[in-house]
Amino acid sequence: MKLARLAVLGVALSAGGIAAFLAGNSSPPPAPTPQSPVAQLETTDVLVAKADLTVGRALKAQDIEWQAWPTKFVNAQFIRRAGTTNELEQIVGSVPRAPFVAGEPIREAKLIKANGSGYMAAMLPAGMRAVSTEITPEAGAGGFILPNDRVDVILISAEKSSGSEQYRSRTILTDVRVLAIDQALEEKAGQKTAIGKIATLELNPTDAEKLSLARRLGNISLTLRSLAEKPAESGQVSSLDRQDSVTIVRFGQPTSQLPQN
Repeated sequence: MKLARLAVLGVALSAGGIAAFLAGNSSPPPAPTPQSPVAQLETTDVLVAKADLTVGRALKAQDIEWQAWPTKFVNAQFIRRAGTTNELEQIVGSVPRAPFVAGEPIREAKLIKANGSGYMAAMLPAGMRAVSTEITPEAGAGGFILPNDRVDVILISAEKSSGSEQYRSRTILTDVRVLAIDQALEEKAGQKTAIGKIATLELNPTDAEKLSLARRLGNISLTLRSLAEKPAESGQVSSLDRQDSVTIVRFGQPTSQLPQN
């Protein structure tokens, strides 16, 4: 019994000695390979919207902030930080002519320096006028006309003669931009229609006079133009010269009159 224990102990001591010998003669572990430095991405501070910004509302300091952007993706129209102390002061008070979403870089092309004027005056391009006209749901395409849509303006007037009333329709303006419906300057999130009583149109001075006169001569109706339709050419006269008429007969007078072209 003692011999068996001695044999086991001898085998264990021999294995331990062999392991120690091998460990002492093994080569040291290789030194760790030095890692190449990580390339630093060059960034530039640009001005962005902190929240969604709507058309016509003057910017406040809490509406905008500086944010680091990769320099190679910075557009020339972005507003970049130059290091001066009054950079934000020059932007605060400007009026967006188009909406911004949160995180979108601010571009000067989409801003108007109001300089104390109302936002509608700031939105108008040079040489254009804002003219308002009353509309009804029937005269405003059932409420489907929204700000920034393009419309034609139709005048419907009445003429009385020998006991009958004759109504004439005439397209007096074509391809006119709608600035606002009532006081809404843009389509709100989820808004499908804009039932309003006042439409504000963008017109040149001559067309502004024409619309003002037409409002005294009869009723105004707006027709919505397709987005796929090309802009009307300047000087277009075919639709302006076209007149249709419908005769309403009273007291047994002759009844019908066909539309005239």
